[in-house]
Amino acid sequence: MSKELMIGNAAVARGLWEAGCSVVSSYPGTPSTEITEFAALYDEIYAEWAPNEKVAMEVAFGACLGGKRSACAMKHVGLNVAADPLFTMSYTGVNAGLIICVADDPGMHSSQNEQDSRHYAIGAKVPMIEACDSAETIEFIKKAYEISEKFDTPVIFRTVTRIAHSQSIVELGERNMPEDKKYEKNGAKYIMMPGNAIKRHPVVEQRTLDLTEFAETDSINRVDEGKDNSIGIITSGSGYQYVKEVVGDKYPVLKLGMLNPMPVRKIKEFAASVKRVIVVEELDPIIENHCKTNGIDVEGKELFGYLGEFTQSTVAKALELAENVYVTLDAAIPVRPPMMCAGCPHRGMYYTLAKNKCNVMGDIGCYTLGAMPPLNAMDSTLCMGGSITAAHGFNKAQGADAEKKTVAVIGDSTFMHSGMTGLVNVSYNASNTTTIILDNSITGMTGHQQNPTTGYNLKGDVAAKVDLEALCYALGIKRVTVVDPYDLKECDRVLKEELAAEEPSVIISRRPCVLLKYVKAQKPLVVNKDKCRSCKACMKFGCPAISMHDGKAEIDATLCVGCGVCEQLCHFDAFERQGE
Repeated sequence: MSKELMIGNAAVARGLWEAGCSVVSSYPGTPSTEITEFAALYDEIYAEWAPNEKVAMEVAFGACLGGKRSACAMKHVGLNVAADPLFTMSYTGVNAGLIICVADDPGMHSSQNEQDSRHYAIGAKVPMIEACDSAETIEFIKKAYEISEKFDTPVIFRTVTRIAHSQSIVELGERNMPEDKKYEKNGAKYIMMPGNAIKRHPVVEQRTLDLTEFAETDSINRVDEGKDNSIGIITSGSGYQYVKEVVGDKYPVLKLGMLNPMPVRKIKEFAASVKRVIVVEELDPIIENHCKTNGIDVEGKELFGYLGEFTQSTVAKALELAENVYVTLDAAIPVRPPMMCAGCPHRGMYYTLAKNKCNVMGDIGCYTLGAMPPLNAMDSTLCMGGSITAAHGFNKAQGADAEKKTVAVIGDSTFMHSGMTGLVNVSYNASNTTTIILDNSITGMTGHQQNPTTGYNLKGDVAAKVDLEALCYALGIKRVTVVDPYDLKECDRVLKEELAAEEPSVIISRRPCVLLKYVKAQKPLVVNKDKCRSCKACMKFGCPAISMHDGKAEIDATLCVGCGVCEQLCHFDAFERQGE
């Protein structure tokens, strides 16, 4: 067998392939996105982007019901969206194996919260497993399918940003294609009306007991022996890597690969073999609370806290291992605040909103960066699809005056994910809410994935394309206008017109993302220093290609894409096209 250096997300996809998975449905969300992109590279796996995570999980359930091993992947907040089918799938169980890949984001590298998905496994009463590197990821994905089919349950495979995006050596195996599970009609198992569901609950509870016994004896939970029994460490996943890098084989370590249900006897035996037990886990005290509930004296959050992701230094400091000193930088790293790209089509609309002093209810996507200086053009960002409903509620609370200056801003992919129902709510309950759909022809923030509005599927094949204008009309909106965000005057005119209207309206701000391969940049602009009056009007736009040097505006030709919006801001015609 060959060996390869592989990131965690690629290892998940490899594990799915080697385990004979046939169907993968997902919605992109960092740090989970690449799982499905890598899965799509295997011809034997049908892989798709679904409009949202709930749909993806339901597709995976349908595929497993049809007898094929299946999977869905999402980030931690995506599991919120998919929670409805998850909790009921715990009751129905599966036919063929089903894995739910969930990527948590300690440190919030690309997320709006730091929630811990282990709570979902506990709440839904389904098994959850977690690997510590890419090699173990492939092994555990295969084991997850075995657990899924043996115990008749969906299995959550948890990863975190550090494991999903770090690389380690894996040994490649062959694809082991199991026989398809025969589908047999079984209403008592799969039709979850109350009379059937109440009979399935005891099955779930017995399954938990059986899985707990499995956790006591299976190698998924293992002990690494140590030389010094004064301390014993219980950990999992990325925490295990930090611990081993710091202590090596000095202290014994109980590595938990199954996070729900966790063993009891195994932990008690480990605790009895050492003088002091320390739990190393990021985010919430799930392992720690399990230990304390079962009468095991451990230390944990009083040493590590609840916030962010750990480092080797975090562990060394908590264990008071002064000899473990890691390289630090004496000089502070310059701050590099996030910002929209030069030529980003969203910037023109945000400039217009800021100029008109609008209340802006934002959403999840690269356009959330409109909240950053100098535009400061956003008042709230809650969750996927939350902008339209938040604007509607804000207007109902504030009254007619608010309707004249409040908008919802949402991207095309996010609108398809969960914005449509919000727009239905606006039209059905009649608030004069103005919704702006920022249509950049792609799912931008997670790395240019296709969505139902682009006309292409995950593999790049031509697919049905949702007509946003027709959809908005169908959802009850009579006023739908399309603008080019590079045209500031038109954006300003349309915005004022729609805010003044006495009925709900939609503005579609349409221009492709400048980073798309088929979008050709224009020649960069230059500044005529003689015409520049140093008024800094161009700086209010926040384009990273424009800066001030020696009191005059200057354009970085390596960043400028020639969008020409700065020309519209300058009252002195200082911005010129090359060659003019």
